[in-house]
Amino acid sequence: MSNRKVRLALPSKGALGTPTLDLLASIGLKVYRPNDRQYVASIPALSQVEVLFQRAADIYTKVYEGTVDLGITGYDVVSEEDRGGNSVITAAEQLGYGPCKLVLAVPDSWIDVTDIEDLAELTLLWKEQGKRLRIATGYKNVTKKWLFDRRITHFSLVDAKGALEAAPSMGYADMIADITSTGTTLRENRLKIVRGGTMLSSEACLIANRRALQQPDTLQVAELILELIEARRNAKQYTSITANVRGQSLEEVGDRLTKQSNLTGLTGLRGPTIAKVYCEDASDSAASWYAATIVVKQGDMLSAVAHLRQVGGTDITVTPPTFIFDSHSASSQALSHKLAKSPNL
Repeated sequence: MSNRKVRLALPSKGALGTPTLDLLASIGLKVYRPNDRQYVASIPALSQVEVLFQRAADIYTKVYEGTVDLGITGYDVVSEEDRGGNSVITAAEQLGYGPCKLVLAVPDSWIDVTDIEDLAELTLLWKEQGKRLRIATGYKNVTKKWLFDRRITHFSLVDAKGALEAAPSMGYADMIADITSTGTTLRENRLKIVRGGTMLSSEACLIANRRALQQPDTLQVAELILELIEARRNAKQYTSITANVRGQSLEEVGDRLTKQSNLTGLTGLRGPTIAKVYCEDASDSAASWYAATIVVKQGDMLSAVAHLRQVGGTDITVTPPTFIFDSHSASSQALSHKLAKSPNL
């Protein structure tokens, strides 16, 4: 039996650091890290996994090289660092947190530049004047390809990291292409987003080394993470409601619940689950009480409670489900399809 650990790289800090740990904890995969200075950790629920903390910007490279098997980073990083080929597979593009956009932003003083068409015209005007538009960015690959695809070619990219918002005012660039979540920092630095200039929408994603996925243990871990995230996400859409209902029989209570509803979606995912209540009070047990449980969408909760009351329900409790698993995992199937499409390395 192999003692090899499946290596999972997680963001060590930044916008994705804590949310990533929170996500894993919410699906039962809490990371054990004795202190913040340690870069190796474990997941007690997955003894076969070794966690390595890395900078989000470096995780793609580690997965590409095979130094780690799986990694969670931003989709913006994946798009920028993409080296082609089949070495890295994006197992899930949207993990549900860390949303941001890669945008083009120009100084507020450029009153004649509001959209991408205006920007294209400006580059041509500057070309005639012997000038070239300078764009400061840490996303040179994505920016160049996006602009070229729109036949905007007369510009130069200034490689910059950190506070790009200061580039135009400091004079080493005319505009920027940078990541933003709310646009507040851009506005505070007197920059405006070019309409139609959103080049990429990003959030946290799960990536994998394709060769590593040929190993059953790595594939099993990847599928487990995907399925737990999917089931957790499904559960957030629903709520479970249980009521005690007096009736003559299971069938009679079931008929009332399903036939007296004027709205769809109020009788559960497949229908109500009904069980006999064994009352401690002998006089009450003669009344034949039944516990009826339905799972409905969050937005239908009050309507479902009203429906249960209408059919005689009382003692109504509402419980949020932790996971809802379907008959199969759509995200795991999607990963299998991606593996099948690419030739073996």
